[in-house]
Amino acid sequence: MIASLPRQTTPRDEPPGPPEDPRHKARRRALTLLIIVLLIGVPAVYLAISANQSRNSGKDKEAKYSATGLTVGWPSKVQRRLYQVPVPHPAEEVAFYETNNWKTSRLYVQFQTSEAGLDTFLAGIGVDRDTLKKNDITISDRDQKITGWKFTRPGPWWGVVNKQKDPAPTQDIVVNLSDPALPMVYVVSRTVP
Repeated sequence: MIASLPRQTTPRDEPPGPPEDPRHKARRRALTLLIIVLLIGVPAVYLAISANQSRNSGKDKEAKYSATGLTVGWPSKVQRRLYQVPVPHPAEEVAFYETNNWKTSRLYVQFQTSEAGLDTFLAGIGVDRDTLKKNDITISDRDQKITGWKFTRPGPWWGVVNKQKDPAPTQDIVVNLSDPALPMVYVVSRTVP
């Protein structure tokens, strides 16, 4: 059995309305154009700005991570905490460089400090001046080549290796005491991820 559908009534002939006023027509078209601009233009501008910021951020990161050698300035607090390199205050000529790979991560740091600053730094990593050995260059040739450090200037040079159980970092430290009041400290802190 087929159900019958109700029949629709035919529209009555309605008299046409008055013609549209030209000002009303212009206003309606302007409103339509504004809606189109807002629906298409605003997201397009947002996407363009977002893409530009993303590209610039990538360029900044690429420049940061493709840099080789030391960068003047302090390592971040996170880096200092992770690699356990407590750069003391006051410190001058501070520079650092970080390398990461699947096997070992390293933070290279240099700074010049005072006698008290050196003692504070050494205490911060768990050693003291008595553990330093005269003429012991503990930083490898490989690490010296990466940073450009040359331990050939007048010394005396003192060094120590602060070995710690994984995952704590191991620090290779060399100190130039040619001016005992302003020791220059070089540190390579490495950790296994």
